[in-house]
Amino acid sequence: MTVRVGQGFDVHPFSDDRSRPLVLGGVTLPGERGLVGHSDADVVCHAAADALLGALGLGDLGQHFPDSDPAWAGADSMRLLVVVAGLVAAEGWTVGNVDVTVVTETPRLAGHRQAMEENLSGAVGAPVSVKATRPEGLGALGRAEGIACLAVALVERP
Repeated sequence: MTVRVGQGFDVHPFSDDRSRPLVLGGVTLPGERGLVGHSDADVVCHAAADALLGALGLGDLGQHFPDSDPAWAGADSMRLLVVVAGLVAAEGWTVGNVDVTVVTETPRLAGHRQAMEENLSGAVGAPVSVKATRPEGLGALGRAEGIACLAVALVERP
């Protein structure tokens, strides 16, 4: 097999703690409510990492960085994504690309997309595209209770 594909998904609710920053794709969005999580709760990084792990059958983010381990409390999810990309390389594969879709009613992400793509591409060593869509008022995400992200990753054997 010369190519493999993995998918990832993550979702976190918004925090009531107004001092918690919102971090998406390694970008801190000033003035926005942060997300609840053991790490920095960057759903974009988490979904991308899970897609990469899934492509190689290496489990999921929780297996590698469990929320029961205090060592990962407040962890920078970009750092976790770099580690996961390193696991891909250690298995003899390279990342072809990653595509993510952020599902959120708020905030608007158009002004942050390029910075997210640059951060994520640098972390995985391959092109990463970031898109956003609104849930149009449907369900918990539509009520702006949190943010979700879906990701697909392609890995290739050199």
